[in-house]
Amino acid sequence: MNEQAVEEIPEGYLAPGERPRPGQRPQREVWTGGSDNGRTSTTEAQHWSENAPVVTAPPRATAPSPRQAAATRNVASADGRRTKRRIMGVDVARGFALLGMIAVHTLPASVGTTDQPSLTWVLFGGHSAALFAVLAGVSLAFLTGGRNPRKGLDARRARVGIAVRALMLFALGLLLNTLDFPAYNILIYYGLMFLLAIPFTIMSVRWLLTSAALFMIFAPMLMQFSLTVLPGHVHDNANLVDLVSEPGTVLAELFLTGTYPALPWMAFICLGMALGRLPLTRDRTQILMVIFGAVIAAVAKGLSMLMLLRFDVREALVAATPWLTNKEVMTIQNYGPDPELPTTTMSWLLISGPHTNTPFAIAVSAGLAMVALGIFLLICRWIGRFLAPLGAMGSMTLTIYSAHLVFLAFVPISETPMFWLIVQIAVAALVATAWQHALGSGPLERLVTKASRAAGRKLVPNGQVGPRH
Repeated sequence: MNEQAVEEIPEGYLAPGERPRPGQRPQREVWTGGSDNGRTSTTEAQHWSENAPVVTAPPRATAPSPRQAAATRNVASADGRRTKRRIMGVDVARGFALLGMIAVHTLPASVGTTDQPSLTWVLFGGHSAALFAVLAGVSLAFLTGGRNPRKGLDARRARVGIAVRALMLFALGLLLNTLDFPAYNILIYYGLMFLLAIPFTIMSVRWLLTSAALFMIFAPMLMQFSLTVLPGHVHDNANLVDLVSEPGTVLAELFLTGTYPALPWMAFICLGMALGRLPLTRDRTQILMVIFGAVIAAVAKGLSMLMLLRFDVREALVAATPWLTNKEVMTIQNYGPDPELPTTTMSWLLISGPHTNTPFAIAVSAGLAMVALGIFLLICRWIGRFLAPLGAMGSMTLTIYSAHLVFLAFVPISETPMFWLIVQIAVAALVATAWQHALGSGPLERLVTKASRAAGRKLVPNGQVGPRH
């Protein structure tokens, strides 16, 4: 500030950082709100009017391009919090489940020539598919309003959309099953689960958790009883020809006797819907999810193994099933049934092996699914940007899973399974990341979404749809 400027400062004016001096300060005129003639005309007033800061209006936001809008809708923020349409932690958990299913389908289940299950099988055998089912329930909750379920016409349109999604999943599963691949296709089971889940979309968290517990306890009992009266596991992957020629057998497998029977697995769907009704972006919810999930999984696994090894359940199973030895019973515990549990005694429901679909097996997988989802929601707050490729894969799991099954049908992987696992993961991550940034949701996901929304508008016409909560 130059000397001339200093001389023009009125008496009593304080420069920035200057403290007021002791004594009475000069009296200043105050504008009382009158006309220009009534305003203060002192040098001080002139100084403030001449040096008042200039406030400019913020620049007008320009409308994003369609590609930018797609990226905004589908790409979650790096800190894991909710963006316009997605929660990154859910997508990352879904991508993790997809990786687990690909690994189980690609890598050996045992270590070399031993009878010991591999680390991949221990971590993902049965559990990755269960996590996928729980996350499907979370998605159903999101589709029907999340924490505030939709009502009126909006709710009816959402339920119609779920029905269309279910039918499209079922049809896609039947189509893929015309191929011959060394894996069990879960899509036809998912389609049936989505249809069964429609009445549960109106339930509160409490009733959804109650329904999950009831399915977990009683559906396996019905499954085990049905094995004595219904056709067993006949088709590894039923296709349209099987459905038309043997509808009873295929429906029995889909509901009760198959690899992913819909009725027992509704426990995962209801659990996921309950979680989707919770405030998933809150720290407290995520931490409690991890704690409760870990306790449920540990207690279920611990009780099952305690009864099996310490309370003579294994011996009772061998006595009731004389063609099995103790070692073969433990093989079922480690790897699951081939293809279904024996029906010699209901004590088989006390084991907790993968794909046994017993109450203890469902509880273990459900608890681990809660742990996985809670952990990914938490860590995406800090390292979400490093998990972006996994989240991109999780945002288009239907497309990648279908491509994975087609890949297995045409590429022999048994000679070098680890190489082909790395190839599948690398290609899936690169394609998913590039596709998401360029176009948003995956091609099959976009097709299913558009068809379900169009059906909802078509079948529930007229009237003003209320605001979505």
